[in-house]
Amino acid sequence: MTEGLLTEGIKWLAVAGTSVLELWAAIPLGFALKLHPSLTALFSAIGSIVSAYLVIVVGGPLRRWMMRRWERKAQKPGRIAAIWNRYGVIGLGLVSPLLTGAPLGAVIGVSFGAAAGKLLLWMTIGIVFWSIALTWAVDLGIAGFMRTEEQGGAS
Repeated sequence: MTEGLLTEGIKWLAVAGTSVLELWAAIPLGFALKLHPSLTALFSAIGSIVSAYLVIVVGGPLRRWMMRRWERKAQKPGRIAAIWNRYGVIGLGLVSPLLTGAPLGAVIGVSFGAAAGKLLLWMTIGIVFWSIALTWAVDLGIAGFMRTEEQGGAS
């Protein structure tokens, strides 16, 4: 029993650890390791939340230090700035886990001066949403593939 729990724990850590870097990679890994879809979604969300939290906690002081050090002049706003201006922290938090990944999304939010608490809240909501949605999509895809294989093998 202890050995089985240890093996499962290693799988959970692998999915969470992979998700620290990339949510898109953690979900297929969870399925490859034969974790239940709900555990795959849970541990992939945990890993991404940890990475966003670390960037936000370390990023705020780092940004302040950089701004004091280099005192950057206002530059012409680019595409990301336009998106930020239109949708703010809520939009960034909801879409960045899917489009850029949680760590880069958190860096973008911190660089635009988002309040840490609000950024973490919306990043967490976005991460949980996309973890569940992507896990569900992969699970449906695998189930559909298995059904097709069974029907093809029965002919």
